[in-house]
Amino acid sequence: MEINTYILWIIIGTAVVTFIPRVLPFIILSRLDLPEWVLKWLEYVPIAVMAALLAQEVLIYDNELSFSFQNLKLLAIVPTFITAIITRSLIGTVLVGILSMLILQYVFI
Repeated sequence: MEINTYILWIIIGTAVVTFIPRVLPFIILSRLDLPEWVLKWLEYVPIAVMAALLAQEVLIYDNELSFSFQNLKLLAIVPTFITAIITRSLIGTVLVGILSMLILQYVFI
């Protein structure tokens, strides 16, 4: 199997474009002494990103904002969220989420 050089350069280019914005901030920020308020603010970034991704995935049903019981993801998040609060276990939370969706899809679809 022969690799086309054009495809190879596309792969290398996309790898570089993906690598630079992920690594460059770490390199620059690791050499700076950031103020305490910036460090405190940065602690909330992962939580905010996860909340935005989760809300978008759970609340959108048929390309619309949906709070109805037809939205099975909205129903599956209840036991998943409770499991996350009680156990604080990532693997347990993921397993409960998967099993909840499995059961709800089996029952309602």
